[in-house]
Amino acid sequence: MKQKDMQLFRLYPLGDSAITVQFGDSIDRATHAKVRTFSTYLDRHPFAGFIEQVPAYNTVTVYYNPWQASERGFHNPYTRVTEQLQYILKVARENDKAAATRVVEIPVCYNGSFGPDFEYVARYTKLTPQEVIASHTRGTYQVYMIGFAPGFPYLGGMARKLATPRKQNPRPRIPAGSVGIAGDQTGIYPIETPGGWQLIGQTPLRLFDPNREQPSLLQAGDEVKFVAISEDEFWERKERAHGA
Repeated sequence: MKQKDMQLFRLYPLGDSAITVQFGDSIDRATHAKVRTFSTYLDRHPFAGFIEQVPAYNTVTVYYNPWQASERGFHNPYTRVTEQLQYILKVARENDKAAATRVVEIPVCYNGSFGPDFEYVARYTKLTPQEVIASHTRGTYQVYMIGFAPGFPYLGGMARKLATPRKQNPRPRIPAGSVGIAGDQTGIYPIETPGGWQLIGQTPLRLFDPNREQPSLLQAGDEVKFVAISEDEFWERKERAHGA
């Protein structure tokens, strides 16, 4: 990595037991690759007092136990953790190896009862229904982070021509598996929950299952490929996915 790239991060406190590491201001694949490199190395090489980390678009927030991090009061905990993180940032970059990216296909049945806002999105974007589906299924999407609800993926890479504002009045209940658009983002509701995204389809897959060893089907760093399926395929795959 070039020397100038090594300076493109900053650290700042979040309360008295967390530090946020910011890797630039943009939301893009290159920035998120730095987030993944640091996050992966920190998981494998935690420092004394480390509790957990929360990766996001261009940041990683690191939570720690101040007493343990200070070596029982011997050091200032914030200073000590900052030094540890700066060292990890340096070593992680030096030992960075491109990790294999997992591509996950997400089957989606668009329009109809599965996508109650599909026609609105088509009208708003001035696209035909076929163009909406073609645009949404073209290319791959980067999973930048998991949040809002258990297993909810925030995806980057949607075509700008599909951008549609959120609903003014959110729905009190959205079915699990619903695929939606909000602004220039697309995402998938993993569980039934309230929400204000424009719903264009639904997947039969279970994105979140607390009984699985890894409850969330998608993880930060994954890539998603949407694949259009028929209603018959939806019900067949839903039956298999739910073990009915």
